Amino acid sequence: MGEPTLRDRIELYYATVPLGFADAEEFGPLRLFVRKGEGAPYYGGPNHAYPVLAGPAPVSAGSASGGPAAGSAPSGPVGMEITPADIALVRARQRELGVAESFEWLAEVTPSLRALVEAAGLPVAERPLMVLDPHHPLPPQPLPEGVTIRVLDADDPGLPAVLALPRLAFADVGTAVGPAGRAELAMVAEKLVADGTVETIRPTLLTGHKVLAAAFAPDGTPLAAGHYHPARGITEIGGIGTLPTARRQGLGAAVMAALATHAREHGVHTVFLAYAEAAVARIYARLGFRPAGTTLLIADQPARGQ
Repeated sequence: MGEPTLRDRIELYYATVPLGFADAEEFGPLRLFVRKGEGAPYYGGPNHAYPVLAGPAPVSAGSASGGPAAGSAPSGPVGMEITPADIALVRARQRELGVAESFEWLAEVTPSLRALVEAAGLPVAERPLMVLDPHHPLPPQPLPEGVTIRVLDADDPGLPAVLALPRLAFADVGTAVGPAGRAELAMVAEKLVADGTVETIRPTLLTGHKVLAAAFAPDGTPLAAGHYHPARGITEIGGIGTLPTARRQGLGAAVMAALATHAREHGVHTVFLAYAEAAVARIYARLGFRPAGTTLLIADQPARGQ
């Protein structure tokens, strides 16, 4: 077998990283990741990443596919066929679990799956991907005076506010300066402590399954944050968000660069990300990221369980 392609590596990542938090249930050519404990749920998608790099895919008696069917979609290197019945089985299991009916896959690897999912009544959204050139130097990005970036450990006193920050950032989409600031951040952080979210995240930081970094103002308020989950030398950087009142200062780019550098220094050779806005893509391109395909997912599905 030759060197794995970039798409192989991204597929393997999507098939591997949830296993630190979820069990995989097989439905013929589809797989559903079922969360083991508290936290946001995961997605369903093609299971063909296993034969590409990690050996044969598990076989499940729960498959609805007895062979090729009308309206089926090739699932990739395995040569298995995805049918409407397979999709229906995964959706039924998601309803049984009480989680969103969510799917995620690479458009270029399983292109026909989109038509099947949309025919099942689920709207599909696109998230273009970018990958960091492994040879591109990534110096620290400039920061406003007094602002510092650090990687958080499980006992960091800033953890509740850092976890609260994306809630405000993604509730106010775009890159324009917004009204939500320190007071709103403190209120959300208190709620995350009270509902147990903070305690749920601590073990993932302790084990290294999650790396969380933030830019902090001199008074300790997090102004921008992001995270990554390493798996087999591959990672997707996500959750990059800036406190709305602190936007337009380059903080998101600085956190992104810090996370990518940290990942490289800890054995990650493939760093990629997804974006939703062209303005954000231009920022990442200046950091050395280049186009790398498209992820398809169900529109408005919850953020991946992480």
